[in-house]
Order: sequence, then C-alpha cells, then structure tokens
Amino acid sequence: MKYVITGSAGHISKPATEKLLSLGHDVTVVSRNANSIIGLVAQGAKAAIGSVEDLDFLTNTFRDAEAVYTMVPPNFTAKNWKAYIEQIGKNYTAAIKASGAKYVVNLSSVGADLPDGCGPVSGLHQVENALNTLGDVNIKHLRPGFFYINFLANINMVKFMNIIGGNYGDVNTKMILAHPNDIAEVVVNELTSLGFSGHTVRYIASDERTTGDIAKLIGQAIGKPELPWISFSDEQAFGGMKQAGLPEEIAKNYVEMGVSIRTGKMFEDYFKNRPATLGKTKLEDFASEFANAYNNEIAAPAH
Repeated sequence: MKYVITGSAGHISKPATEKLLSLGHDVTVVSRNANSIIGLVAQGAKAAIGSVEDLDFLTNTFRDAEAVYTMVPPNFTAKNWKAYIEQIGKNYTAAIKASGAKYVVNLSSVGADLPDGCGPVSGLHQVENALNTLGDVNIKHLRPGFFYINFLANINMVKFMNIIGGNYGDVNTKMILAHPNDIAEVVVNELTSLGFSGHTVRYIASDERTTGDIAKLIGQAIGKPELPWISFSDEQAFGGMKQAGLPEEIAKNYVEMGVSIRTGKMFEDYFKNRPATLGKTKLEDFASEFANAYNNEIAAPAH
C-alpha cells in the first residue's frame, strides 16, 4: 500500500515508518529537512521535502496515497501556538480533500475533546474539527496520554535540584501516560488494517499512575530513592519554563495544560472511553529509559 507519513523522523513517525517499510509498503515521509530522514530513505522511504505550512506541497505529496498519517509538528516560535496548530489542521484538511486520499490516521491527544483550556491540545481539538469536515474520508483520531518522554525535560531539575514536579497537582494526581513506541504500534495497526470508517476516536495509554509513582520509580532508577514530587504553583511552573528557555507563549500553554491535568478535566473523556487494553511500556520501563538519558545527559524537548 502507499502511505504518506508526516512528522519526519520523530518519536512516533520514525518507528512507524520503519515498521511499514519492513512490511514492504510504499512509504513517503514528509520532512522539512532532508538530513533528518537520511536513515529512513536508506531503508527505502521516499522523501518529500517541504513544509506542512505549504498547501500546494502537501496536496502534491498526498496525491495517490491510500492512507495518510497526520501530526502537527512542534513550533516553539509560534506567536499564537493554538492558532498555528489549528492552521496546520486546516492545511491537512484542504490537501486531503484536493488529493483524494480516503483514509487518515490523525495524531491528536487525550483532552482533545475540550474546545479550550487545555493548552496546545485545544489546538488539536480544532484540528479534529477541521478534518471532520471531510465527509467522504475515513478518519481515525488517535488520542494518546501524556508522553513519558516529556519528563526527560526535567533531567536538569532532578540532577541539580533533587526534585521532580510540575503544576499537575500533588502526589496523588493520576496521570494517563503513553510511550511513543506504543503509539507507533497503534499507528501501524490502523494504517495496515484500515478497519475504520467514518470519523472515530481511539484512546491510547501505556500506563495509569500517580505523580507520586513517577517520582518514586524515576528516583529508584537513578539512585535517588527519596526523590520527591513537588507540586508547583502555576506561577512557579511558568517561571521555571521561562528560565529553562521556553518562549512565553509556549510556557503559557504548557501551564494551561497542567491546570487541566490538575483539575482532572483533561482525562475525563478518557475514563469514559477507556481502552480495553493498555500499551506494553509501563512506568517501570520508562524509569529505566529516563535513567539512561539522565546518566548520559540526554534530554528531549517537551511534547
């Protein structure tokens, strides 16, 4: 089958592309930078070099594809992050309509049922709405939980302050967690089976644990068994992110998302439509991954 994958060689797009290639499919990867997908091209992927902000480029790239995987790449220079995310969703919608693709697997997020108050995820709500205007296209919106790898952005906090935390709430706050590899597995499953019709939603979670569990298991993995989870105020969280170098617009949106987690709003619809099975990557597994990054001082940008 012929697929187009957006997201370049990202945490989900790369393993999904590699799996599709290993199954013998025709895969075109969209990337702004040719160098970032050299490894995928070496494995047989076709490169489509351009920007998701370029509607003509997207339309030409999507043409003749049997299915498209869409995701909005991060843009930490956006002046209005939600508006940027929404516009990319509109670009995808117009390109899909013009190209004739009939199946779309769209990366959204838990909390995308909320029209506002959820930071960048509220932008993904608008992406879903835009895509859902395509009445003759089958769309599967994937809504994974909070990415484990977001916690890699806390490596310096853990290393130099001996704490981990956020404005998500106290040690009893339940987090819905997802690993990119588990998400990629679902992406491949949906793309290869194309067993969906209409416009539907699928929640993805690898584990359901508290913030206290997160601090405890990460602490044990890095040799700091007493590592505490600290509940930051919104002002403290905003200040910390600004100090770490995030632009004000991005920090503001992450704080807003933290509030939605703290109040429980972000996960309400997930619990109403909880998946029957969870992914295989548990918090204990990620704690080992965190320890490896911590010991090698490798951090990842927040999602």
